Amino acid sequence: MSGMTNGAENNGASPNASSPNASGGAENSGAPDHSSDAATNGAGAAAAPSAGSPNGVSEAATNGDRSALTVVHVMRHGEVHNPEGVLYGRQPGYHLSELGRQMADRVAEHLAARDITQVVASPLERAQETATPLAKALGLDLATDERLIEAANVFEGKTFGVGDGALKNPSNWKYLTNPFRPSWGEPYVDQVVRMMGAISAARDAARGHEAVCVSHQLPIWVLRSFVERRRLWHDPRKRECTLASLTSFTFRGNRIVSVGYSEPARDLVPVHLLAGAKPVKGGSKGFGA
Repeated sequence: MSGMTNGAENNGASPNASSPNASGGAENSGAPDHSSDAATNGAGAAAAPSAGSPNGVSEAATNGDRSALTVVHVMRHGEVHNPEGVLYGRQPGYHLSELGRQMADRVAEHLAARDITQVVASPLERAQETATPLAKALGLDLATDERLIEAANVFEGKTFGVGDGALKNPSNWKYLTNPFRPSWGEPYVDQVVRMMGAISAARDAARGHEAVCVSHQLPIWVLRSFVERRRLWHDPRKRECTLASLTSFTFRGNRIVSVGYSEPARDLVPVHLLAGAKPVKGGSKGFGA
């Protein structure tokens, strides 16, 4: 169960989007500047490049300009080989399926012409394998950032679904007492802090250009919810963060000015795993990603 949220300093309250203690990065200014003409509030595709700019970054952007536009694309990994349908979480040994590798190749092709100077991934195998084709296509070394890792979850290694798996065992019910923190895993506010730190580091490494960070569904969605000033707890079925999707944060200097979302491999994603799809039997295979 990776989906409900919130708990500022573990007390169940939502972190304020303007709070320096909650942002964990971007010079304590992680929330987007909603007065900016560039702000998109996350609707639609990734932020459009400036006219005449082939790389998605303003023509005026230079490595030495602290006000330059920098885009950090946070990518969810591709499909994982998980025939038992367990919630694998941070457990090692879970690799991309053949379809997942196709997704990774598709996104690498989609981004190959962008002005990407930094590619970094979660240490888990599925994220590393997703990032590798892109780094190779761009001729870049693949970096690893522990802060991009999947959220911790007490149900890791177990099957998990409504009416079956771990929830049938009464001894596990104690973990379901607080959906706002949540009681079954890593606090949402902690995920926000580390993810803000990771994308801020990627921004600094790619200043005036673009970066790609490969991570996992829940941390990406909680990060986006924080930046867009939504509550952190949510229905996991309604996350807009499908396999191999890109959630793109545009920075002007150190401030996020827009958030975009795109799905370069949408046609490869099984219908029941698309954002907003109705759950199906065995659908737990799509969680913990």
